[in-house]
Amino acid sequence: MLERHTSSRPRFAIAALAVLAALAFAPRGSFAAGDQPPPSPPKPKSESKAKTPKPKPKPKSSALPDDQLYSLGYWQAKGGDHATALATLRSASNQADPRIQTMIGYCLRKLGRVDEALPHYFAALAADPKRTTTRQYLGEAYLQIGQPDQAKQQLAEIAKRCGTACEDYQLLKDAIAKYEGTAG
Repeated sequence: MLERHTSSRPRFAIAALAVLAALAFAPRGSFAAGDQPPPSPPKPKSESKAKTPKPKPKPKSSALPDDQLYSLGYWQAKGGDHATALATLRSASNQADPRIQTMIGYCLRKLGRVDEALPHYFAALAADPKRTTTRQYLGEAYLQIGQPDQAKQQLAEIAKRCGTACEDYQLLKDAIAKYEGTAG
């Protein structure tokens, strides 16, 4: 009889493939504002095969490129698997990427580690101040630690950058209203 938990690798590989397949067929609007991975670069047009010798293939690395790690971590986090997403995101080579910093902060916050999350949001905003998704998550973090005035400042910053009809504004506005409804 096989043991149930012989290895988590097959489950992780299946989950990773499912996420990547979902990303391939997901509509462009399914990412939060500012969190959309860049499109794949176009493939170069091949010239006559007789003129140029075929280059030797590079050894394959088992590591995923940062864009794929970001996408995988994003969907793991949005699926509620914050610890796994955190590990995925921390394996990215460019830890200064504001997308990576934002999602690391998101995962830490969702794991209840708000004090650890804040520096990641600040780093993302230092690199790219117009990131409204980061501001939304930062505002939610401020609500978690009982600082609604700071959350409202982030709401105002979001309004300056994308208006009051954008999703990030609406989500933070709703979170503030819910907080104020339960705090009073």
